[in-house]
This record gives sequence, C-alpha cells and structure tokens, in this order.
Amino acid sequence: MSDQASSSSSKPSTASKSAPVADVLDVEKLLSREATAFQREMEVERILKAFKLNPYEILDIDERATPEEIKKKYRQLSLFIHPDKTSHARAPDAFDLLKKAESELSDKTKREELDAVITQARVVILKTLNLPTTIADDDPRLKTLVPPFREQLRSKSKEFLIDEEVRRRKAVKMNLANEGLEARKKEEEVLAKKRKAEEDVQWEENREQRVGSWRSFAQTSKKKKKTKVAVLG
Repeated sequence: MSDQASSSSSKPSTASKSAPVADVLDVEKLLSREATAFQREMEVERILKAFKLNPYEILDIDERATPEEIKKKYRQLSLFIHPDKTSHARAPDAFDLLKKAESELSDKTKREELDAVITQARVVILKTLNLPTTIADDDPRLKTLVPPFREQLRSKSKEFLIDEEVRRRKAVKMNLANEGLEARKKEEEVLAKKRKAEEDVQWEENREQRVGSWRSFAQTSKKKKKTKVAVLG
C-alpha cells in the first residue's frame, strides 16, 4: 500500500499539466485577435491615406492586374476591413472608398482613361532616365532604381491625375457657366415676350379711349374751321 501510495503521489496529475497548456493557448488566441484587430485598423488607415484619384493605390494592386485579380483583391480587403469586423471609427469611409475603386476599375472606359494617364507618366519617367519606353517592368535596370520605379510611377501618375482632375473641374465649371448664360438668355427672351404681350393687351384695352379722343379732336377741328373770322372796317 505504501509503495502504491508513493507511486501514485510521484506521478504528476493530468490537471496540473493541462492547465498551463490551456493558458498558453488562450494567450496565443488573445494575441492573435489583438494582432488581427491592429492589422485591420492599419489597413483602414492605409486606405484612407491612399491617393483618392488612383483606384490601384486604394486597392494596393498592380496596374497590370486582371479583372479577376481586382475582384479577388476587393473581396479580400472589403471583408478584412468591414465595419462589422473592426472598431475603427472611419471603417465605413474606407469601405466606401474600396467599393468606389473597384467600381471604377470594373468600368472599361474609366480604366482605359486611367491607364492612359499612367502610361503617359511611365513614358515621361523612362525618358527622364534615358531608358527605352518599351522596357519591361521586370528589367534589371528598373529594379536597381532609387526610389523604386513603382514609387516613381505612382508619384508621377499622381501629378498627371491631379492635372486631369483640375482640367475636368474647369470644364465642368465652364459648362455650368455656359448653361447659366443660356438659361439667363432664355429667361430674358421669355420676359421680353411677356412684356410685349402685356403691352399688346394694354394697347387693345386703350383703343376705345384713343378713338374717342381722336373723334373729339376731329369734331373740335371742324367747328373751328366753320367759325367765320369777323372783318373789321
């Protein structure tokens, strides 16, 4: 009995071994959740700080991405920073920016216009670097650039996109001004017609008065003609 007791007492209990393991797993899960929450907030901040006129930058995807790759990236990010999954106050704003970026890149015409501006920026950079404009993006000469070529392309594209947006807004403003001028002209024409109509009505209303005045004048003139002038002498 004593041997059995000593033997049983020398064996570590299952509870004493399992408790520390459970605690470690709980801590790891907690740290994982905190890390994920932090990453979600960082991604929200990245989207909010991204250049709003470049959907590629908002989605953080290469300009050569296929439509399928764009949709896949959008789904991943939209699920990752969804307002229901992060406590960041501006998560809804970031979510809306993602939707807008995906929508613009899914629009063939809008994407072609955007790509044309980026291509123009690319050509300018390559010419500045005395490199052929047909050079491949994976060419070793581009990989050694400082700042990196991708960073230079984003920066130059930003300049060109801002210029395009300024021109667009000026054109919209000009169109609105022209539309306002046309509206004022039409309004003036309508008012002129209205005044003419009122004058015509007033002229008709005063017709009898004018006719009566003319008759009185004519009768008075006839009486004066019939009156004989007295001759003195």
